[in-house]
Amino acid sequence: MIGFMLNTMEQKELEYLLKREMDEILHDLQDHRIDHIVKRAMEERYQILFKLFKRVATPQECSKYLRPKQVKHYE
Repeated sequence: MIGFMLNTMEQKELEYLLKREMDEILHDLQDHRIDHIVKRAMEERYQILFKLFKRVATPQECSKYLRPKQVKHYE
């Protein structure tokens, strides 16, 4: 296991970067022009980012980025 220490400013910056990246992925997942294989990879990336986000954000902030468990219809 690898650990690292952050001061408050670094924590806020990490939260901001993760939120920005997750927002971008969520926006792109709504684009119907993107292939389902790419969307699957984006979903996997989102899950990794969310796991990192949970380590630095408050539960209230995390609840805003929870993805509902949905049945994925890939064509």
